[in-house]
Amino acid sequence: MTAPLAAIFAVSGTELSSDEQAFLRDANPLGFILFARNCEAPDAIRRLTADLRECVERDDAPVLIDQEGGTVMRLRPPTWHNAPDARTLGNLYLRDSGRAEKAALTLGAMFGAELRDLGIDVDCAPVADLGLPETTGAIGSRAYSDRPNVVSALARKMSDGLLQEGCLPVVKHLPGHGRARVDSHRTLPRVATDAETLRAHDFAVFRALRDLPVGMSAHVVFEAIDTEAPATISPKVISEVIREEIGFDGFLFSDDIAMSALDGSPARRAAQVLEAGCDAVLHCTGDLAEMMQVAAAARALNQSGLDRWQRACAARPTPADNTADHYAELLSQFLKS
Repeated sequence: MTAPLAAIFAVSGTELSSDEQAFLRDANPLGFILFARNCEAPDAIRRLTADLRECVERDDAPVLIDQEGGTVMRLRPPTWHNAPDARTLGNLYLRDSGRAEKAALTLGAMFGAELRDLGIDVDCAPVADLGLPETTGAIGSRAYSDRPNVVSALARKMSDGLLQEGCLPVVKHLPGHGRARVDSHRTLPRVATDAETLRAHDFAVFRALRDLPVGMSAHVVFEAIDTEAPATISPKVISEVIREEIGFDGFLFSDDIAMSALDGSPARRAAQVLEAGCDAVLHCTGDLAEMMQVAAAARALNQSGLDRWQRACAARPTPADNTADHYAELLSQFLKS
């Protein structure tokens, strides 16, 4: 069997066009990611996820989504349950750590049940970045806390909840986005913090979560490690910090390579991501011309990537098979003042 392309692609709408179908058949990407533009009625999402997998003739091709809670939720009420942002859980942790951990676990399980019902099996959550006074608003309340122990505890529980319902968590953004003062969707953040501080705080969170199956890189320059390249395209950061110092040996997606923090054509960005050591490229615009460039520059998933992906998939137990309504009721109880 031919290894899939080391790429995750998005599509433009709620149904596949004939051109998208033909491209995806030829490109054979590892998987797909959905956005709000792809998500209307539940039945339509189920058809779309099935059609995406049919294109690549792999029933187990992953379908990703960003469902964190708070401001970042592609699936929203009234069709799906509302959910608190990470900072709400972090504040609860300072008052009652046990209740906060139960809430994070239940939130992950609620999302996992909702996503499984739609044919989505990977959630790009939790965010394990520190929430500091200088942290860009693009992270903001998506971060649990400025305290590493709080972040790692709640990120762990949310991941456990997702896994409980058969959904892979994607911890992000390695090795830490919390000290970025600008939005990497728009410009390249540069962090001048010394290496010792980064190791003791930002990197320490991810070190505590290093056994999680999947992660996502940060489009952030850490000047103490690599003065020029953001982590996503820095062989030094990926090899020496993420893989060795932090010890993360899970499957590593890039953050969206269409973000303005990166320079160059889609093809150049894709090539740099894979050369630096990410396992797969994430491309999120749904622009077919851009995807064609990415596909031309990317390679098939290499053996180390295949091994990591297989280990990640094996980390999913048989789903607990509870309903999202069940978890939503429990979550409301944990969040009551």
